Amino acid sequence: MDKSLQVVTVHILTHIGLIFFIFPINIIDSTTVVHWLPILIGFMVHIAIIAFFTKGLSYFENQGLLDLYLESGKILTVILVTPLFIYLLSTNMLTVRAYAETISLVFLSNTPLWAIITLTLFISTYIAALGIQALFRTGVLMACIFFPLVIFVLSMSFQNADWHYIYPIWEPEFSFLTDHNYVESFFAFIGGYMYLGFIQPQIRFKRSKLLWGSLALLPLYLLSVYVPVLTFGEDTASQFHFPFIVAVDTIDITWLMFDRITMFFLLSTVTFVMIFTALVLWIKVEIVKRCLPKSIKTPYIAAGLAILIFIGAISIPDWKDVDILFWWNSLLRFYVYITIPISTFILGKIAQRKAAASR
Repeated sequence: MDKSLQVVTVHILTHIGLIFFIFPINIIDSTTVVHWLPILIGFMVHIAIIAFFTKGLSYFENQGLLDLYLESGKILTVILVTPLFIYLLSTNMLTVRAYAETISLVFLSNTPLWAIITLTLFISTYIAALGIQALFRTGVLMACIFFPLVIFVLSMSFQNADWHYIYPIWEPEFSFLTDHNYVESFFAFIGGYMYLGFIQPQIRFKRSKLLWGSLALLPLYLLSVYVPVLTFGEDTASQFHFPFIVAVDTIDITWLMFDRITMFFLLSTVTFVMIFTALVLWIKVEIVKRCLPKSIKTPYIAAGLAILIFIGAISIPDWKDVDILFWWNSLLRFYVYITIPISTFILGKIAQRKAAASR
């Protein structure tokens, strides 16, 4: 059964959770003008990698990524999957820690970080333990509830915009390509698609629908950066840790029953972050299940990984360390998200040639 709608919905949902927090300041710090250019380049990389990866997976519609690698040998599996597992583990730790800090700064300043991290991990672990089918159904349900709120906030976000800040529209400046802030920004571009290699054959989807659906993310990438730039100007927006959140907090709607529209937005996006955390945790559970006896049940594996994530997240002292770890994580991210799509595509081509030769 084709479940492309679920896949596209969860794909957009998880990326929304990654776009509006750290991504804007990464782009703003990487260049002072023409912010659409680094966004467009990053988005083109996003589309190209997904197209390349899903093309490789299309050769093995009845197999997941782990099955494909295990058929090719245990050595290849260890070489490719071990860095992936380490990356996903560190991603969970950093994501949970970073967004717990965000929640604490914005509206739970008196709540200790360990309590916020515990609640986030408990919900994500519960969803991951239920399995991928339940995770996708939960994602679609959350999208139906919170997408309208996100659209409402985005439609109101230009209330204080000064359109003079959009200039210059074009200036041939590409130094951002080597800026470490821009490298870190790829967390929002390519940090959330590896699950596509693990959902087959349980969940089938058409790659063309996924690629077309991904185009809906481009306006969101642009809005996350241009809303604070148009509201405050580039120089002022660069002074904030979370410029989009601050820009949204300036919106004044007298007829709204809540004092701050930021509450709507944060509740929506934090929910999406929990789905992303659950999805990454589920991938790690699938990897660990191949290494342990089948008698060990999924909930116990998920709980064990959640405890490990909690220890790692709570051990990070402050935001400066989060930023440093994000940089280290980005280097591993590029290795993982380049080698795995390439290896999948190559193995797919080899399998295709073997099938053609045997006819």
